Amino acid sequence: MSDSAAILKDLKQAEKRDLVVYLPYYDEKIRRYLPWSMSLYQHKSLEGARKIEGGEDIPFVATWNTSMLPADLTRCRVMFEHNADLTYEVMMPNYEFMKHLIQVVYSFKHHHVIDFSQEFYKKLLHME
Repeated sequence: MSDSAAILKDLKQAEKRDLVVYLPYYDEKIRRYLPWSMSLYQHKSLEGARKIEGGEDIPFVATWNTSMLPADLTRCRVMFEHNADLTYEVMMPNYEFMKHLIQVVYSFKHHHVIDFSQEFYKKLLHME
């Protein structure tokens, strides 16, 4: 089991006081994953693998800065295959980045996959 898999498996729920300011940004359906996503956010990094249809998964390491205010910006860097030449960066408001972490937590809990959504990669690669 990878370090990130162990971290995700053992995530504790974040303190309610840390979550309150984020609640208005999400509908009830995904809000229930927020306590674990906030805890992951506070870890400041994630290792996983980008699923490639018909190909081999591409390992990545994502790192980000943290701030407790939803409107503050998060700068997220993703390095693929431990190659600095394959490093990409994106900035977005914390509440938006948190939504991507909610999707990571959901995907891990239901599919045992550690990967960001296609929507996240479109932002990361400036394809939207």
